Amino acid sequence: MTQITTKDGVKLYVKDWGQGRPVVMVHGWPLSADSFDDLALAIANAGMRAISYDRRGFGRSEQPWTGYDYDTLADDLEAVLEQTGARDATLLGFSMGGGEVARFLSRHGSRKVKQAILIASILPYLLKTQSNPDGVDASQFDEKARLIAEDRASYWGDFFKDFFGVGWLSHPVSAQTIEWARSTAMQAGLWPTLACAKALSTTDFRTDLAAFRVPTLIIHGTADKTVPIAISSRKTAIGIKDAQLIEYDGAPHGLFASHKTRLIADVLQFLRLGESQPGSP
Repeated sequence: MTQITTKDGVKLYVKDWGQGRPVVMVHGWPLSADSFDDLALAIANAGMRAISYDRRGFGRSEQPWTGYDYDTLADDLEAVLEQTGARDATLLGFSMGGGEVARFLSRHGSRKVKQAILIASILPYLLKTQSNPDGVDASQFDEKARLIAEDRASYWGDFFKDFFGVGWLSHPVSAQTIEWARSTAMQAGLWPTLACAKALSTTDFRTDLAAFRVPTLIIHGTADKTVPIAISSRKTAIGIKDAQLIEYDGAPHGLFASHKTRLIADVLQFLRLGESQPGSP
């Protein structure tokens, strides 16, 4: 299967590797399902089924004008689970994808879900407000949107250096990885890119955290400049009952590349724990 169709008729590109208990992965902004290839291959080789898909507007999926709010994106995830037949699934969300996992659980429940994994996630709420004083000021998100609209090809160059933790003395990924990420980001439509940037920066998921009623693993780098850990995963770990938080000391946002070996090992260990856990009610 290479495509599924959402309830509003949008075709999403799906990668479905391996056999066994499914792990459904939701990628970050502004990338595609390809960012999970190393992890997906390891999951498939471990005797499980790795399902990843390009979010609407990104990668090889269709680019409609509407549907870039988290309610619709969570419904897209439900369509992926339904049309791939995924049951007792582990839901894994990277960065923006953590929002889809949270909204899916609060909107559709955990009947089809056995575990959840959040990697460098945007949860619980990024925007600075009176009730969220530690968040990011709206002016910073507005400036990002302006720069993307003005010349996104140029913007991605510096963005992905911070994303992967590349600096004068730090080179955790190759120059080719930076170029791959930039070219992948350019596959997304300009409007989906801007609309999803607004959604991830302004959506409040604090009430969604109560919907995590399955074992949950959270992984985040302490040097993440894209989604700082102090305003995201450390708060999320408090908000989700019995969640396990693993902090990668000195790691950037793009853990799937910069800390690939460790990330794969930690994810597989958590997935194997799920083999002995009963299915979701």
